[in-house]
Amino acid sequence: MSNGDGEAVPERGGAYTYTGTIRWDYRPEIDRDADPGEIVWTWVSFEEDASVGKDRPVAVIGHADDGRLAAVMMSSQDHRGDRGWFSIGTGPWDRQGRESWVRTDRVLAVHASAVRREGAVIPQATYAAIAAAMGGSATGAARSRPSGLLSRLARLFGRR
Repeated sequence: MSNGDGEAVPERGGAYTYTGTIRWDYRPEIDRDADPGEIVWTWVSFEEDASVGKDRPVAVIGHADDGRLAAVMMSSQDHRGDRGWFSIGTGPWDRQGRESWVRTDRVLAVHASAVRREGAVIPQATYAAIAAAMGGSATGAARSRPSGLLSRLARLFGRR
């Protein structure tokens, strides 16, 4: 059920906030299966109410502990100066050629079956820049993410 601010959780599931370890792994392959290093579309839960959300692009950055895909949501809105957002420039994922941003302070986990479609490959240098902005490693190293509360406190006090 939706509260009017978003769409209800689809039957196929979607992407939810994830606070575990990320296994970074750049292996894009446009083959109808979502892979780290690709931009894909899936339903993403709202942070305030996980029972509603909206369909949006996400950048797949690796894998979660349980095998789900680890991803960060994307936006074409200008987030210059906004904490927790990182510009990845323009690319084939946006047909209008707009600058795109990834949210680096909220990691999502999504089952591959909940991915609606593949969009584009993230250039390896861009993937490495996302990893660096998030304090991760584009070479496959695992990194644990702080809990949701700790992450919010860090954002609040500017220690991101």
